Amino acid sequence: MANAIEGLEPASVWKHFADLTAIPRGSKHEEKAAAFVIGHARRLGLEWRQDATGNVVVRKPATRGRENAPSICLQGHLDMVNEKHPHVAHDFTKDPLRLVREGDILRADGTTLGADNGIAVATNLALMDDRTLAHGPLEFLFTVDEETGLTGANGLDGSLIASRTLLNLDSEEEGSLFVGCSGGIDSSGVWPLERDPAPAGAMAVEVKVGGLRGGHSGLEIDKGRGNAVKLLTRAVATLVPLGARIARMDGGNKRNAIPRDAVALVLVPKRRFDETLAAIKAFHDTARAELASVEPSLAIGAEPVKARGTRVWKRALEKRVLRVLAGLPHGVIKMSAEIPGLVETSTNLASIATQAKQIVVATSQRSSVASEKDEIAAGVRAIFELGGATVTGSDGYPGWKPNLQSRVLQHAVATYRKISGREPEVKAIHAGLECGIIGEKVPGMDMVSFGPTLEGVHSPDEKIHIGSVAKYWEFLTTLLADWK
Repeated sequence: MANAIEGLEPASVWKHFADLTAIPRGSKHEEKAAAFVIGHARRLGLEWRQDATGNVVVRKPATRGRENAPSICLQGHLDMVNEKHPHVAHDFTKDPLRLVREGDILRADGTTLGADNGIAVATNLALMDDRTLAHGPLEFLFTVDEETGLTGANGLDGSLIASRTLLNLDSEEEGSLFVGCSGGIDSSGVWPLERDPAPAGAMAVEVKVGGLRGGHSGLEIDKGRGNAVKLLTRAVATLVPLGARIARMDGGNKRNAIPRDAVALVLVPKRRFDETLAAIKAFHDTARAELASVEPSLAIGAEPVKARGTRVWKRALEKRVLRVLAGLPHGVIKMSAEIPGLVETSTNLASIATQAKQIVVATSQRSSVASEKDEIAAGVRAIFELGGATVTGSDGYPGWKPNLQSRVLQHAVATYRKISGREPEVKAIHAGLECGIIGEKVPGMDMVSFGPTLEGVHSPDEKIHIGSVAKYWEFLTTLLADWK
């Protein structure tokens, strides 16, 4: 751990980040991370408050002579996405992340790194420590459960925030300033699990899809990456004409991640076992050809397994679920006509789970246009309902409408130009930042979002570009020093 961050600058940020990677903080389980922040505030003698949802606010007074500067709130979320490669032994409830440094890259060994959004938490802790920086009054907002529903932002007690300027530190491209984001909503279909006895003369075969890159369902949705649930559905569909019956299908586990792995247990007639293997091999070749340039490690295979006493889905249920999975859209629905390269609307087929008494298929929809978000969510619901599923879902969360006349944006642009000699990119993002919700909880909030460069977030390929952190830190501290 220490070796991975040795000599990195800014040292305080990296130390706090390394300390954070030893603290379990999956979504909805951020108690220890919140206690870590509160403990740090107490040691420094700083005022802190925690609301009923679990969000933490810490206040640091202005340095001498800067008392009249407008207060700024710096915000990030405590939780991280817990994802790992299937072969990796790691318990996210107790095991520390294992940091690996490779040149200018820092990653974790086989798991998500948690730089999303641990780098913001570490930054705020470092700013609390800093006695050299001249700044006005600062507030640090640490929200909970951002990744699985923006619960912390939705439950934020806005009265705890005095600032009317917010720096959200949850973006992932150094040199870019984000001033807008998509809204989102989750839609799931649920079927009661009805089973039949295993057919006579059948053998159990496990069909696996793996080796996919996955990624953030907003940031990587336009990359054309494979969806493990979609591919598994197609693989299993090739076996139905051979008499295959489904016992279970499982794949994906996060609504905001493109599924990387999926597995099905099917029972096939023994006499057609060779045909089963041949069908899966043929589909593997087809899928590899389709995704050759984006998914070079894709692997789809089948092998016999022992599954004594296995029961299968009823035929009618099997047909309904397979048809819904085949019909559900996945990927980009519409690109923005106003901002080149920006995805406007998308949907993610996130997961399927065969539970003890039901089958659950989860999806999420995003759009920077509220009516389009509602339209695609209604279409997904219609597909579920046509397939006989009960539809459940969240109320969704709002987008963040860009304000190009924002005072803090203008200051941020000038600051970036000052320290780098070049113009930053001013952008919107096809992901759910907490800014839209915080703006509703704290009316009049002027906001901008930025951060160092991250890649592969929400997947075990997550990495942070080390050099970008120093640039981000210089930009942030200069912005705070010059803010009046």
